[in-house]
Amino acid sequence: MKKSYTFLLAFAAFAACRQQPQQSMAVATDTPPQHINKFSDATLRELYTLQDERKTAELLNFLNHPKPQYRREAALAFASVQDTLAIPQLLTSLSDTSTSIRMAAAYALGQIGHKKAQQPIIRHLQQEQRPTVQAEALEALGKLADSGGLNFLVNYQAANETAQAGQAWGLYRAGLRQISSAQAVEKAVQWLTESKSYEVRLAAAHLLARTPKLDLTPYRQQLTTVVTSDESADVRMAVAQAFSKVNARDKASLLSGIVQSDPDYRVRLSAIRSMAGLEFEDIDEAILAGLTDQNINTAVATAEFLQANHADVDSKALRTALAQVEDGRVRAGLIWVILRNSPDKAKLSQEYQQLYLRTENPYDKAHLLKALSADYSNHQFIAKETFAATQPVIGTYGMEALAAMRQQGDFPKALEQNFADIFKQGIASGDVSLAGLAAGVIRNPKLNFRKAYRDHAFLTEAQQKLVLPRDMETNIELQKTIDYLSGKEQSETPQNPFTHPIDWQFVQTIHPDQQVVIETEKGTITLELFVEDAPGSVANFVELVNKQFFDGLYFHRVVPNFVAQGGDKRGDGWGSSDYSIRSEFAPLHYREGYVGMASAGKDTESNQWFITHSPTPHLDGRYTIFAKVVEGMEVVHKLEVGDKISQVNLILRAKTR
Repeated sequence: MKKSYTFLLAFAAFAACRQQPQQSMAVATDTPPQHINKFSDATLRELYTLQDERKTAELLNFLNHPKPQYRREAALAFASVQDTLAIPQLLTSLSDTSTSIRMAAAYALGQIGHKKAQQPIIRHLQQEQRPTVQAEALEALGKLADSGGLNFLVNYQAANETAQAGQAWGLYRAGLRQISSAQAVEKAVQWLTESKSYEVRLAAAHLLARTPKLDLTPYRQQLTTVVTSDESADVRMAVAQAFSKVNARDKASLLSGIVQSDPDYRVRLSAIRSMAGLEFEDIDEAILAGLTDQNINTAVATAEFLQANHADVDSKALRTALAQVEDGRVRAGLIWVILRNSPDKAKLSQEYQQLYLRTENPYDKAHLLKALSADYSNHQFIAKETFAATQPVIGTYGMEALAAMRQQGDFPKALEQNFADIFKQGIASGDVSLAGLAAGVIRNPKLNFRKAYRDHAFLTEAQQKLVLPRDMETNIELQKTIDYLSGKEQSETPQNPFTHPIDWQFVQTIHPDQQVVIETEKGTITLELFVEDAPGSVANFVELVNKQFFDGLYFHRVVPNFVAQGGDKRGDGWGSSDYSIRSEFAPLHYREGYVGMASAGKDTESNQWFITHSPTPHLDGRYTIFAKVVEGMEVVHKLEVGDKISQVNLILRAKTR
């Protein structure tokens, strides 16, 4: 975690920055200031360049460097490089005299995630005395453990809560990989109900929430106590999510009570999501409360819940709720359910098509286009609007709507060829989102598109027109679909070429506590950048700020109680730049308000970024963390899809001594 400082605002600098947003506090010069951050050290710059270039052999030499600082940085470099060739030397580094190096080596081994490190890590844990190293090694073990490693994790006797937190996170990491056991679940429940530290309880709660295929019914009473009384909303929301795996007669009343009483919206919406499978009449009051919740994220999550669980929903109740809803995304969700469940779809479809045509906001139009997908007879209207759209978000949402229609269980067989033609048109459109989305549907094995496309040269032709690395996400989608239609095993994922080295002269001008102000329609958000953990990502972000790249863009993706995402010129999530940067994985953790680089896979980042609503540990070590929110988190929790970013500026804060 980052050090916290007390800052004073340098008002004159801030005012100048606001008046002239094209000017930055961090400006590269021929003679960069000395010792602003750790990269004034030439050896560190060399080491990070090797990391950026993924040069394993040269990095391995640094693991034997006489200075501990460089040995540690070299070990951490392999958390991003993730080359199995480094495993033997990293295992040797587990015996380094420096605690920080042993921790770094353990973290890197977990990031590489190869099972051949399992037994050496276990042997090391049997002799390691430092709780901080124990914790890092235990969590790393969870990232690569088999059933034997899991057994060691479950039975490990942690000497204190630092090590115990690592043990809990290790069990969670194993659970994400579907490596779990009844003993692991029982241990997690035990930790939750005892007076354990926040870290232990948080890990245990996420283990229960995210480990697949668990039956938590035997622990209903213990989980009820935690979800209604734990002091941490982070823990309560994860346990509320875990209730999706509980089968009990009082489940509806319990979750309904949480929806209508918990002070934190994230817990309320987690409870709604766990109501899947319950009778609508047993939860209708909670659902209506969710639709009018004071936080828009809860209302959105409720509308999404109704779409996913629409079968027994009372449409009359939703029509009443629809009159009270102002948000376009929530309104579209309700319209979808009403239309889907209506016996008179033709009349309603005409009404909602007219509503779509009268709507001017592109995001509201996009949501309504999705709503129309509840009636198969709307497919021609949706396709027409998709291919005629002048705003990318409308076309993208239209193709998503068509893809969702085709994958419904009751899809009419008579429309199969129509949709095959639509998806082929999407591939040939030249639009990256339409092609990428269509490709994803075509390779769904349940839909058997191999019969529809005897000749799939159109996919190769579309792939050849892409511009790399800008269109890498679509390139990956097309390649997967080509492999599927060819009957081949999936090819190795295409890799982005290394085209954007780190500008070290520029990096050296960025303060370790550099802050950024994001001004939005909902208020101001202030970030602190982590240049010493993610120099390439921070430099890229600051350069884009200096170019006013983000000014006037939108938050194009908001997933309730997950992330708010921005930085896309297209406004639909498919926009990238003409270059990509490398992933940078430091031992940081996604908690509330952490900022990460969006990507289509390792080393594909460019200009999109996201802010987390709450702890999201499943993102750790997979998406670069380059900043955190230090002011304005209440604004982040209010953001909606389509909220505009008016401007983004760097500000200077001076540390008090």
